[in-house]
Amino acid sequence: MDTRESQTPDEELQHLKAVNEPEDFANPEPDETQPEARDPSRGLSWMLPLVIVVAVAVVGFLLVMGIRG
Repeated sequence: MDTRESQTPDEELQHLKAVNEPEDFANPEPDETQPEARDPSRGLSWMLPLVIVVAVAVVGFLLVMGIRG
């Protein structure tokens, strides 16, 4: 099933012009139509250190229990 909206010839021509424009290396700022590209990432930057600490704790626990047994 094709869910794309049909474009008028003018819209299609405008799209092709936009796609064929070379990248502007002199002004690498994100497009104003992409506000999410300007936002700093607020992701899970704390998750990696937490996973590392938990993994080290589990490995340490297993080593200590293995030495005792």
